[in-house]
Amino acid sequence: MATSAIDGPWYRALSRSQWNALIASNLGWLFDGFETYALVLTTGVALRQLLDPAQYAQIPSYIGTVIAITLLGWGIGGMLGGILADYIGRKRTMVLAIIAYSIATGLSAFAFDWISFVALRFLVGIAIGSEWATGSSMLAELWPDRARGKGAGIMQCGLGLGFFLASLTWLFLSEAGPDAWRYMFALGVLPALLTLWIRRAIPESKVWEEANQKRHAALEQKRSGATLGEDAEKLTRFTLLDLFTDPSLRRRTIVVFVMSLTTTIGFWGISTWVPPFIGSLALKEGFTAAQWTSYAGMAYTIGSVLGYLSMGFLMDAFGRKPITIIFFAMALLLTPALFFLTADLKRLLLLAAVNAFFSNGQYTWMPVWLPELYPTRMRATAMAFAFNAPRFIAFLGPLLAGTMITQFGGFGQAAVVLASIYVVGIGAALFLPETKGAPLPD
Repeated sequence: MATSAIDGPWYRALSRSQWNALIASNLGWLFDGFETYALVLTTGVALRQLLDPAQYAQIPSYIGTVIAITLLGWGIGGMLGGILADYIGRKRTMVLAIIAYSIATGLSAFAFDWISFVALRFLVGIAIGSEWATGSSMLAELWPDRARGKGAGIMQCGLGLGFFLASLTWLFLSEAGPDAWRYMFALGVLPALLTLWIRRAIPESKVWEEANQKRHAALEQKRSGATLGEDAEKLTRFTLLDLFTDPSLRRRTIVVFVMSLTTTIGFWGISTWVPPFIGSLALKEGFTAAQWTSYAGMAYTIGSVLGYLSMGFLMDAFGRKPITIIFFAMALLLTPALFFLTADLKRLLLLAAVNAFFSNGQYTWMPVWLPELYPTRMRATAMAFAFNAPRFIAFLGPLLAGTMITQFGGFGQAAVVLASIYVVGIGAALFLPETKGAPLPD
């Protein structure tokens, strides 16, 4: 198990393999972020090519459907990836996940109608969902206790950096004609090259290897007819079912599910609409919508990256619970401010960045807090469930948002209604234990 160094700066206590694990997890999440935000930025353009002109008025609803189906696939893939990581290893699952989403993303460039586009996005979602729990588990198990929050925050920055890279890429590719969206997805095959380095430079988690050896030993004992102790019996259970067998873990899982649902609906139901919202205002003022959509995406991403990073460091300094509650509360307050406080485009970019700091930055509570709540034998499964299971409900967020935007005639009202979910997250966070500086559970 990772141990805490007592003396000296936290970063000097890290080994090369620990830094490599951080780099691999960060890059894997960066490419996930690029692919996810490429969808947000380009779906409207893609649908104008894939839909009949008579259907253009319903494009917000179609966008919501595409994002929702991607999110549904993400939930399914995330669950499968977490379970695989507990049974075949963190490193191997990460490699398989990166290869899978590279191939699926590349195939999205060849969609020929909106149905094929949705189907391919579903496959991309399945592949993307597998990576996060794997990388987060590996990083948590390799990094020292006192720096775990910092490492998780840096890792989570990969998502925002991927968003920024997608926004920057789209700023240039958006002028490449009606097939520009296809070029964005074609770039998605490049992450596969990362797996060549991961296989050579990243060690498997020793914590997982020890737990896996114990699991195999317990299974052998069970097959031989031997009577197992309580700890050995737990190792023989299917990890997903094990989450709900122990009453204390079951209660904990319900709480983190509600908190994750809050963060997930906040992002997919609200945050993904910020760039098109600012782009639509720019169009009304005679500016290029695609250009201002990219500006908004970059501003929002800068705020997100700062939020991811800051939350990890703040959680190490002040605790998991208070910082998470503060981020939920600020997201609740800043959502109506973003959509109603001003129509000035430059001020909106600033507000978007501040809003993103809390609305998107709050994702860091998961890779920091979740590994400290579950034992090694089921850690990746538990994290995958907490991170991905809410998507089976949250995928309705984009559908509801798209419908509300069409009915209300604007983005703001829909966003404020959906932002009420942050109240639920604040209440749920009160029921989790504080784990700052604690070693990972065996």
